[in-house]
Amino acid sequence: MGITRRELLKLGSAGAAAVAGKAFWPAALHAGHPGGRPDRPLRILILGGTGFTGPFQVKYALERGHQVTLFNRGRRTMEWPGEVRELTGDRDTGDVAALRDGEWDVCIDNPSSVPHWVRDVGEVLRGKVDHYVFISTLSVLADSSRAGLTEEAAVAAYEGTDAMRETMATLRADMRLFGPLKALSELEAKKQFPDITTVIRPGLIVGPGDASDRFTYWPVRLARGGAVLAPGDGSDPVQFIDARDLAEWTIRIAEQRALGIFNATGPDYELSMAAMLYGIRAVTTAGARLTWVPAEFLDEHGVAPWAHMPTWVPGAGEMAGFSRVANARAIESGLTFRPLATTAADTLEWFGRQPADRQSTLRAGITAAREAEVLSAWHARA
Repeated sequence: MGITRRELLKLGSAGAAAVAGKAFWPAALHAGHPGGRPDRPLRILILGGTGFTGPFQVKYALERGHQVTLFNRGRRTMEWPGEVRELTGDRDTGDVAALRDGEWDVCIDNPSSVPHWVRDVGEVLRGKVDHYVFISTLSVLADSSRAGLTEEAAVAAYEGTDAMRETMATLRADMRLFGPLKALSELEAKKQFPDITTVIRPGLIVGPGDASDRFTYWPVRLARGGAVLAPGDGSDPVQFIDARDLAEWTIRIAEQRALGIFNATGPDYELSMAAMLYGIRAVTTAGARLTWVPAEFLDEHGVAPWAHMPTWVPGAGEMAGFSRVANARAIESGLTFRPLATTAADTLEWFGRQPADRQSTLRAGITAAREAEVLSAWHARA
């Protein structure tokens, strides 16, 4: 079974959860962090701050003694465990006037996915920040066929007419633009903030608060028990990063003032699909039974990687390197990873606290009825 990069982007980008993640307040932030206290408190400006990773950044920064300012549309009211200054504006319309009054040691730009958002804040923040951290995505990589791609690998090319006229609306309408527009946003960041830019490229972001359910599907499904449809033979690799690990490390990157590009995904070893699913199953008590079904059979029955079988992409062909991206540079700069069991258990606990209508329909993964049909067809053929 093969899946092309174009087909994968139609299903939704690896980093798309960052575009429209719902806000929530985490019950617990971290299980310890490496290193000592920062040398000095920083004045941190976070663009966004109330989506998926933002709340983790805010809380961790406050715990580390930093001063935090948020800039967003003000549509999500949250209670913070400390003093947080909040500025409002709308980057869709270019309203960034609130940023004119202030200076900061570092700016962390979480939501920008179109170049004009970066340009607009660059024009008002130039000379007002000493360090600009742009949260990008591994979807900028042009070639997913080779394993071990580093930060120097070629990025996707934009084929439209005017990238500066692209909006979040056009991006949501065609997620194939996600990688190319993020790549151009990286370039715009370096243009607006020369010599003071850090680019962080996360892979799939998972954990409590995930609005996409691309990882959440598996803990929820395994906790339900019974026969579970599992893709391939279990040997295909998977990569992802807990939102809390990403958020905490981003704050430490700001403390270090580490410049350059970093691939931010995990873990720090090659994790197979089988190891992930059996590891998740170990935190449940339902006794789920995994039934591994070949990729070719899934393809014949319309079961798509990434969408129906979340986190999974066959580890061969055009996407052979999709879940084998090099992350050594980030690890050397202090990126650490929670155990899989912690992420799985915390995700289950968080999902169990969501309203009944949220729990009733997962946003990724195969439906129970369709899963039963495919399993029945597989057993009949076998």
